[in-house]
Amino acid sequence: MRKIFPDHWSFLLGEIALYTFVILLLTGTFLTFFFKPSMQEVTYTGSYAPLKGVMMSEAYSSTLDISFDVRGGLLMRQIHHWAALLFIGGLMIHMLRVFFTGAYRKPRELNWLIGVALLLITLIEGLTGYSLPDDLLSGAGLRITAGIAQMIPIVGTWMTFLIFGGEFPGSDIIARFYSLHILLIPALLLALITGHLFLMWVQKHTQMPGKGRTNMNVVGSPLWPAFMIKSGAYFMFTFATVALLGGLAQINPIWLFGPYSPANISAGTQPDFYMGFLDGALRLMPGWEVDFAGYTLTLSVLIPALGPILLITLGLALYPFMEQWVTGDRSEHHVADRPRNNPHRTSIGMAAVVFYGVLWLSAANDVIAAHFHLSMNELIYVGRVLIFLGPFLAYVITYRICLGLQRRDAQVLAHGVEAGVIKRLPDGEYIEVHAPPTPDLEDRIRGKAPVPMLPGLGDGHGNGHGDGDGEVPPEELRGRFGRLRARMSRAYGGEKVPLEESHEEYREQEEEEHAVMATRPAGGRKGGTGGSGGPH
Repeated sequence: MRKIFPDHWSFLLGEIALYTFVILLLTGTFLTFFFKPSMQEVTYTGSYAPLKGVMMSEAYSSTLDISFDVRGGLLMRQIHHWAALLFIGGLMIHMLRVFFTGAYRKPRELNWLIGVALLLITLIEGLTGYSLPDDLLSGAGLRITAGIAQMIPIVGTWMTFLIFGGEFPGSDIIARFYSLHILLIPALLLALITGHLFLMWVQKHTQMPGKGRTNMNVVGSPLWPAFMIKSGAYFMFTFATVALLGGLAQINPIWLFGPYSPANISAGTQPDFYMGFLDGALRLMPGWEVDFAGYTLTLSVLIPALGPILLITLGLALYPFMEQWVTGDRSEHHVADRPRNNPHRTSIGMAAVVFYGVLWLSAANDVIAAHFHLSMNELIYVGRVLIFLGPFLAYVITYRICLGLQRRDAQVLAHGVEAGVIKRLPDGEYIEVHAPPTPDLEDRIRGKAPVPMLPGLGDGHGNGHGDGDGEVPPEELRGRFGRLRARMSRAYGGEKVPLEESHEEYREQEEEEHAVMATRPAGGRKGGTGGSGGPH
């Protein structure tokens, strides 16, 4: 109960995901009492007049009953949907925080892999839940899912029959997705989240650099009472936010879409945001097909369906180990990095964010074209260019911003911070007084450490030797492959902007200046008006 937890606002991003998962379990349990996972056709006789007498699946009919005939049913549906969006969003932002601060490094590689698995399984959980109402919008998404499965070489047709129980749409998919959505996948998520929290407890939480924070201690508040009271209040705030969204902001009004029919499709439809990048990739991909060994490979579906998700998940999973290989750093890290202090990692992360963002935005290119009176074809071509140019520009711009912020930190140490006080010098010149940085700011800046490099490599500042217990033997850097690794390590690691000595030099200059001002006669000042020359 006295275990110490560090304080930083970014640590609350992961708690949003945890708390919304609890809300999902509670609201989902309520919805299971009334939902009927059956594709058997029935005639709707509920209270929503525009659909009375319409043939629909029992799943869609029961969802309408939850929305209009069950007391509090629509509120619970919308809270459940908003909580799902916030859960996935909170999980994504939490992973970005971990990535940008380097909190995935040893000894937390396993916890990072658990986080990647959580993200992938959560996307599948969202897809299965989104499909359960069997409305026109979710049915169109299921049709895309079936088409993607069919495009997998050799086993695609068999996989589609296995998932849908025959030709699309079959009669079993809702019941199968229901079992996955409420039993199997939640059990996996619960097990992974429990393991994630257990490892975090054992390995201790990372902390941001600052006064008194090292790899050997934890600075923060104890679990009881401070952390538990704060977390309890934060859970209530999160629940209140989701409840307000569920009560005031309409989401997924399935009664406006109507029941699913393979012959119908609605215009201007987009999936929930977490699947938007796949829809955008499908829209941007040219219509490519190739014949290979008697099989037709529809690359216009296969590449956008599998390429982005494999690129993102494999990139996330392998990055900690690739960074270890490049830098040779296998030491433990319990103090997180400021993103500016590892510019290449931060730039890679921002390039991935822009790559995802271009695909996500392209999922709505038809709506953008309609609202802003633009050409749909031109938006597609712009998206195809931006999918390559955008990440490159994001990398370059982010790298320059990180170096600029490092230079600013070095300037703060060397010259102090602007005090907002204007002083006139003896010769009549007006300057702004700089004050020494606060101890907390100085410690946060001085918490910067050079990005490790392989042994034997220099960066021009006397830095670059790995400080871990797994130093790479020099012979591994020989040969073409070894030289490539050495060049990558030299580019990725080292000190890009060394910190200046400190603000002690500035203090000495200030003291010398005050001494000169005290010894010079008042009449010797140039441009003066008889004032004291002190700060005003």
